[in-house]
Amino acid sequence: MLQKLRDKTSGWIVTVILGLLMIPFLFVIDSSYLGGVGSQNVAKVAAPPTWWKSAPSWWPVSFLWQHHEISSNDFRVRFEQARQQARQEQGEDFDPRQFESTESKLAVLDQMIDEQVVRLAGEQSGIVIGDGAVREYIASIPAFLDADGKFNQDNYRIALASGNPPRTPTQFEALVRESIQQSIIPSALQRSGFTTQSEAERLMKLLGETRDVELAALPETPADTAEVTDAQIKQWYDSHAKDFRQPETVSLEYVEINGANLPAPAAADEATLRKRYEDEKARFATPEQRLASHILISADGSDPAKLKAAEEKATRLAAQAKAPGADFAALAKANSEDPGSKDTGGDLGWVERGAMVKPFEDALFAMKAGEVTGPVKTDFGFHVLKLRETKGGEGRSFDEVRDQLAAEQLKADTDRVFTELSGRLVDLVYKNPTSLEGPAKDMSLPVQTIGPFTHATASGIAANPAVLRAAFSDILTQDGTVSDPIELGPNHNVMIRVTEHSPEQALPLAKAREQVIAAIHADRTRQASEKAVDAVLAKLKAGQTLQALATSDKLQISPLPGLPRTQPVPTPEINRAVFSAPLPAEGNPSYGKVAVQGRYVIYAVTKVTPGNVAEVDPAQQQQLKEQLSQIDGMAAAKAYVDAMRKHFKVQTEEANL
Repeated sequence: MLQKLRDKTSGWIVTVILGLLMIPFLFVIDSSYLGGVGSQNVAKVAAPPTWWKSAPSWWPVSFLWQHHEISSNDFRVRFEQARQQARQEQGEDFDPRQFESTESKLAVLDQMIDEQVVRLAGEQSGIVIGDGAVREYIASIPAFLDADGKFNQDNYRIALASGNPPRTPTQFEALVRESIQQSIIPSALQRSGFTTQSEAERLMKLLGETRDVELAALPETPADTAEVTDAQIKQWYDSHAKDFRQPETVSLEYVEINGANLPAPAAADEATLRKRYEDEKARFATPEQRLASHILISADGSDPAKLKAAEEKATRLAAQAKAPGADFAALAKANSEDPGSKDTGGDLGWVERGAMVKPFEDALFAMKAGEVTGPVKTDFGFHVLKLRETKGGEGRSFDEVRDQLAAEQLKADTDRVFTELSGRLVDLVYKNPTSLEGPAKDMSLPVQTIGPFTHATASGIAANPAVLRAAFSDILTQDGTVSDPIELGPNHNVMIRVTEHSPEQALPLAKAREQVIAAIHADRTRQASEKAVDAVLAKLKAGQTLQALATSDKLQISPLPGLPRTQPVPTPEINRAVFSAPLPAEGNPSYGKVAVQGRYVIYAVTKVTPGNVAEVDPAQQQQLKEQLSQIDGMAAAKAYVDAMRKHFKVQTEEANL
């Protein structure tokens, strides 16, 4: 039977059948194996091998390509960092819903792609970052330095462990190595930027340039009052539909709880205050501090032999340090492996509880002044400790802090009453999340209303940024549910519910009719004003002067000698127009027009005086030259990244963002 089965499953026919059966399985393999973006990634940057620059990207040749992928998790971490940065910069104006837009996500992803492009370019260029460069960079990071500006191993490990996300030294070193590799080429290009002296002088002449200008204002054009036909109204409305929109509006009902309006709780009795004092007595004592020194012998926990050798060395040093007349500082300088304290004889300064790892701290705070102990094992190795002095730990009496305790207890009682009231309201609302009337009635609180209002017309509590965001959020406008408590201030909350919502929509012509007519009249007036200005400009370009036209065309001429380029006078619009005008020919001013607040003004540039480079302080000249060089270097680095991006294959998967 088995022989027959074997015979039936051999031969070229079976081979073909098995090959056909394998085809469907190819479509369930992670697409990253076939050259696409992996299912858990958002982007992929790939480059052909250095030894085959023209290698095609199709499978199976794509297996030869070098590539880096950006995972969904890495993107989420970076996007959250960008969110926190935007929140800090914008404060109360930060809008989470707007930040979650596709444009924001793509901007963050684009930056991450550029980083991977530079990383891949560095690898293809054969750039390798040595351990020494990594250590040197880490030793220069301020967060890892002690008070004397020296690298401190304890600070290093504590900072890494408390980071977001926490990292081990090995992980952080890998991150630093990758960052240096990514930045080495762009940094070199940035430093390569330069500006010649003639380029710098040319810019200084432009920045210091002044122009003699004459402004001529025409009489105000009478407002258009001609009839506007229905056909004209319809045509204008259809061609300017975006100008006639009805903004999104909401109406709210809300219940407000303000701790300032609640009855003040009764003052705490003596027994309560004394109990609070006993419970928190440590708070009224100055922290106990210990002046300590140590000798660190680093230990590799993965190697038992090295671990034992380190412990034996620490034991010998502890015995030497305990000997009469021993110089602990000299032993530390000669033997300690803590770069942050070795040169100062192992001095750690005054140490409080919570500053050191637990085994170290437990040993130190169990010692007496002048005592030496060790070895003490921690994650950093073996320590020999010396306690030189102690101070602090004294407390203040109950009578000394009674008033402080009474004030704190009163605040705590006030907060408790507010919290209980708010919590009760929340509990009642959660039983029926689409109504505020019932919970408010149970708690004898008024239900107030406001609206309709838009983003621009909100007032009262609706003007609060947090309330405004919630009022126009998709959840409240679509579901009609009550919001979570929104904090307006300390012990001041509000819960809102959207009672009416009108989305942004086109304003019907019947409602927009008067606005359309006003827009048509304004446009006719503008065209008439521009026509009058163009007529005067035609006369000027034909050879007449402003002074000659002042009477006939009723021009109001204002001379502006020595107008500076770098100051927005008389208005930013006029300044830009004047300094964008061509240079005047000999005896022939350069004329132009500019619209200011709906009116046109004619300008005549009669003289151009370049800036005097000799008047610029040499230090300022050098600073400007350096800034221009930096700009040139940054442009070169950006051009390099853009060029590399064109040479590589970049794939994104927006669905995974």
